Amino acid sequence: MPIVTVQVTREGTSADRTSVSAEEKAAIISGVSEVLLNVLNKPLESTYVIIEEVDLDNWGWGGLPTAQYRAQRAAKAAP
Repeated sequence: MPIVTVQVTREGTSADRTSVSAEEKAAIISGVSEVLLNVLNKPLESTYVIIEEVDLDNWGWGGLPTAQYRAQRAAKAAP
């Protein structure tokens, strides 16, 4: 019985949204389950997928919170 946890930042894919949509979550669950079926022959009905949305304040990399890291990268990319 595989259990897979997917962590994503809590933000939408457009400016008017603040989280991952139900349709996007369904696609993630389906896709991850299919990978385990195809690669490890794990039946879909025995695969659990957990999606955790993490606030941007609680996510960071490169030594910075997400918003600061993205701003830094955008500044470097600007002409």
